[in-house]
Amino acid sequence: MAGGGFSTSGNGGTHFEAKITPIVIISCIMAATGGLMFGYDVGVSGGVTSMDPFLQKFFPTVYKRTKEPGLDSNYCKYDNQGLQLFTSSLYLAGLTATFFASYTTRKLGRRLTMLIAGCFFIIGVILNAAAQDLAMLIIGRILLGCGVGFANQAVPLFLSEIAPTRIRGGLNILFQLNVTIGILFANLVNYGTAKISGGWGWRLSLGLAGFPAVLLTLGALFVVETPNSLIERGYLEEGKEVLRKIRGTDNIEPEFLELVEASRVAKEVKHPFRNLLQRKNRPQLIISVALQIFQQFTGINAIMFYAPVLFSTLGFGSSAALYSAVITGAVNVLSTVVSLYSVDKLGRRILLLEAGVQMLLSQIIIAIILGIKVTDTSDNLSHGWGIFVVVLICTYVSAFAWSWGPLGWLIPSETFPLETRSAGQSVTVCVNLLFTFVMAQAFLSMLCHFKYGIFLFFSGWIFVMSLFVFFLLPETKNVPIEEMTERVWKQHWLWKRFMVDEDDVDIVKKNGHANGYDPTSRL
Repeated sequence: MAGGGFSTSGNGGTHFEAKITPIVIISCIMAATGGLMFGYDVGVSGGVTSMDPFLQKFFPTVYKRTKEPGLDSNYCKYDNQGLQLFTSSLYLAGLTATFFASYTTRKLGRRLTMLIAGCFFIIGVILNAAAQDLAMLIIGRILLGCGVGFANQAVPLFLSEIAPTRIRGGLNILFQLNVTIGILFANLVNYGTAKISGGWGWRLSLGLAGFPAVLLTLGALFVVETPNSLIERGYLEEGKEVLRKIRGTDNIEPEFLELVEASRVAKEVKHPFRNLLQRKNRPQLIISVALQIFQQFTGINAIMFYAPVLFSTLGFGSSAALYSAVITGAVNVLSTVVSLYSVDKLGRRILLLEAGVQMLLSQIIIAIILGIKVTDTSDNLSHGWGIFVVVLICTYVSAFAWSWGPLGWLIPSETFPLETRSAGQSVTVCVNLLFTFVMAQAFLSMLCHFKYGIFLFFSGWIFVMSLFVFFLLPETKNVPIEEMTERVWKQHWLWKRFMVDEDDVDIVKKNGHANGYDPTSRL
């Protein structure tokens, strides 16, 4: 598995020799199982909430409502705030946990933070699978959310820091690939457990989440800590030895010295969250926050929710949920693999811009077809139109899976400098979980009121985010993380204006621009 050596380089950049070593590949695969856990939970929650025994035990009001003959609306069937809170409570807990995770990733390391996440996952799974009442179920969900907060904080940082620059994007996307595999696995499990007689199938669905939870915990025990984290915490010799081991070469001095210098600068920052708001850090912060918001407003939830209704028009009957979940889930996984191989060759911007056009057209065409062909209480699609809509769904899902899905996590993890990296990743995860919570809590109600118009709502957002990428997102392909400021932000037409020390700006203002000096003119 140890491939030939190569040097990561770029115009004006430092050359870092690195081989693709087995320890890097194995460590990244083990760490990325955090995404498997996250994806499984995303996929399993939608399945169990549609199981009658689960609804009867925890949400009897919803169960009775769905069984009433006059409430068979395609758009409003599951419009219930309590049921939505069951799903969204996980993201709210994850949002809170990510602030504690920022501290642990900085002070205790990426590896130990992943171990903490695994422990939260295991305890949460046990409580959910054995739940006897709603309180026990919700506590389990909250603990799972804490695991999500810690894992989503540590894993992207771990992957970005341990991978050689040339394949950093591909290895980082292993996290998102595992998310998609987890969703597909959960959908298959739900289909099987729904057929179990005795009404305990939902317990098995929730309990099998223990498999990826144990994988993450074991992975955290056996992977190496990143050299960035070791050096940041003062373990210089250990960091140098790990760097030599993961790069597969003795010529690691240039990269080691750069990491030491970055660590020295980082230690001068006493308040990383406050430092995030400094002028020189605003571009990274704006980009990261915007990407998280835009990722949730692509409308992927709308497509995933509506898929069973659309597939039922093709004559699949009671198995519609399985077919829709498996087909869209398989497309999701395969398209993420495309991103895995193309992100470090084509770049981040190309994938995002191409996907924007693909998603925009798919959403608009789906909205037009459903607006004309489908009413609130019946589906009126012919077999031919049904197949066409399914193709459009797969087209949309594939675009998201090789762009906004993985890149929404990759880009923030590689743009922040070391001194604000943990705090920046914490804000990134926090914003993502906040808007995931908002969408999970509000989506079914939005669907009920907007009906097919919700696809036009999301297509408008896709147009806005594509403009944002075109004008404001710089390319970070093949740029060493510690050189982002010099080679990316200081070269961008807008963000270079922020790459000026605030002290310089204050001095110029105080002296009334003495001698005609403009601090931005240096750039």
